[in-house]
Amino acid sequence: MPDSSQDLYKKLLGKKGEKLVEEHLKKQGYKILKRNYRTPFGEADLIAQDGEETVFIEVKTRTTTVFGTPAEAVGKEKQRRYYQIAQCYWLKIGKEPNARFDVAEVYADGRIEYIKNAF
Repeated sequence: MPDSSQDLYKKLLGKKGEKLVEEHLKKQGYKILKRNYRTPFGEADLIAQDGEETVFIEVKTRTTTVFGTPAEAVGKEKQRRYYQIAQCYWLKIGKEPNARFDVAEVYADGRIEYIKNAF
């Protein structure tokens, strides 16, 4: 069944947010390692290198905060999946790096709030 116009809008909004965060991180000196890294446990929006740390980044883009901030949408289940995604990545590269889990909040006006060590 084709995506509804609302689903398509959400996908496009999410992709725009991911691109904004990627550009922001590059300006901060991060090296982007993977985009939309897929595993059987789900997808990491971005994986980046920040100095000695490998950073797994969940990007949340929102047009409103009526239902809470974007970071509040990253619940325990999403966090658990990110840990599993990281384990898949570590198995693939053959070592367990010094890792961090961050959340990037993107708002309709293009503002980015970046939360290091979010979980």
